[in-house]
Order: sequence, then C-alpha cells, then structure tokens
Amino acid sequence: MSSLNPDNLLARLTPKNKSAISRLISIVESERTNSTDIMNELFPKTGNAMRIGITGPPGAGKSTITNQLTKLYRQEKYTVAVIAVDPTSPFTGGALLGDRVRMSDIGTDEGVFIRSMATRGSLGGLARKSVDTADIVDAAGYDIIIFETVGVGQSELDIAQAADTTVVVLVPESGDSVQAMKAGLMEIADFFVLNKSDRPGADNAMNSITSILQLKNVEDTWKPEIIKSIATENFGIELIKNEIEKHRQFLINDGKLTERRNRNLERRVKAIISDRLNEKVWNSWRSGELSRKILSLNETGSSPYKLAEEILKKIL
Repeated sequence: MSSLNPDNLLARLTPKNKSAISRLISIVESERTNSTDIMNELFPKTGNAMRIGITGPPGAGKSTITNQLTKLYRQEKYTVAVIAVDPTSPFTGGALLGDRVRMSDIGTDEGVFIRSMATRGSLGGLARKSVDTADIVDAAGYDIIIFETVGVGQSELDIAQAADTTVVVLVPESGDSVQAMKAGLMEIADFFVLNKSDRPGADNAMNSITSILQLKNVEDTWKPEIIKSIATENFGIELIKNEIEKHRQFLINDGKLTERRNRNLERRVKAIISDRLNEKVWNSWRSGELSRKILSLNETGSSPYKLAEEILKKIL
C-alpha cells in the first residue's frame, strides 16, 4: 500500500508524524475526490484541542505573540499547531509570507506544527480549508491550535466561528480607528491585547477601547479585558496566556463551550452547503450560455432575480 494512501496516512496520524499530517492537509486543501471521506473519518476524533484565534490589523505583532505563546505552551509540554493564514500571492496563489521566516525559532520544535495557508480571496480572513486543517491536527492529538489571521474589519468575523477564544491584537496607532471597527472586529474579541504598548498614544488607545467596551451588552457575563504587551520583549505574554485559560474555564463552567462549538458547527454546515450549491449551480451552466443570458437581461426585459430563479429551479 502506498504511503500516500489516505487510509495509511490516517493510521499514522500522531503529533510526531508531521509528514502524514501535511499530506492529509494537502489532500483536503486540493479538494481531491477522497477529501470528504477523510474529513468524515477524522471528525469523531476532534474536539479535544483548545482553539485560539489571534487577529488584528497588519503589523500589530500577531506573529510575534503567537511565537511567544507557543514557547510558553511548550514549556508546559503541550503540543501546539499553528495555522497561519496569509494574504494570497497575486502571482502564485500561494501564501505570501512563509511560516519558516516568521516563526523560525519554533518551527524546528518537534512538538510544534506550523502550516501557512493562503486566503485565496476568502473575505473572512481564514482560508477556506483552515478549519478542516484544524480538525486534522485536532484528530492527530495536538493540545493547542492557534489560528493567526490576516486583515482587520468586518470581513474578519469568521475567526469567531472557528475559535473557542478570540484575541484581537491592536497597537497604539489603532486608537483613531477603533470607533470605525466597533461594529465588526471589536464585537468578536473575547479580550484585547494592546501590543507595542511602549509607543506614544498607548493611553489614548486604551481609553478608546475601554469606551467601546462600555457600550457592549451589560448583560454579558464575560467582560473582555485589555492587556498591554510588548511581544518583542516577551512582556505581557504570560498575562495573555492566563487570560486565554481564564476564558476557557469560564466557557466550561458556564456551559458555553459546547454551546459556542455547536453554534460554530451550524455555521460551518451552512457554509459547506453554500459552497456545494455554488459549485453545482455554476457547473450546471456552460459559461458561455450563462454569459449570454446575463448580457441579454436588458434586451429581454427580464431581471437578475428572474435569472437567479431560473438557475435555482434547474438544480432544485
């Protein structure tokens, strides 16, 4: 039996077998015909890992925080998988930033697995297959999964649909834009990290974030904290780790961990159905035929709604 056989790879799936993990991720990411079977086989073995989302504007220091957090978890003998979601290269379609470049000092640790994934145009900041990748490393037995995502704003909200705890990293320069972010990124944070807090404007940024938090639902039993850090100097990283654990215990004690995960699964099922329907719709129409119908809308006096209904009727 070939070592690339999915059954063989699944049987060898352990945190120490990074080769088997990488090959399974590649199969799923490329959407080969057996990728759904792989995910069906793996899913019952998931649910044990703590899933942490780290997001925020570019240049906020997310990679450095992820790097330092991973070191702390490794000191406690936890295995850590980092899923670093990068901008898509306009030339190759691959991840623009290499994981080895950003996290070279943890990349050689046998207890750490790092996978860079390109967003490939995904508006939510997470690559389409990043949650599947998390399931694979979860089933392999990793204790901690960290999603580190690119981007900022309302399109970043899908990280909250993948993580148990979402950490939003800001910098003092973010202070002026906090108001604009309050309906999007600010809403998904379980707590905030003000990184590079030794820079001018840190106090103003703290005040801006605090004022937004005061407008949040007063009935929420969990109150997001704001933690100052200087990740390059390892300052505040222990506090971030402690806050993640504090939030996890809150979710468990309040019965909200299962509730949150079930809600995320519901959204995931809907996303899968949406993807499959999109694929079925466009595969059922020859591109030329569809283009002609679209171009003829004005001439025929029809409308986009009528054409959409025609397409749906054809597949349903």
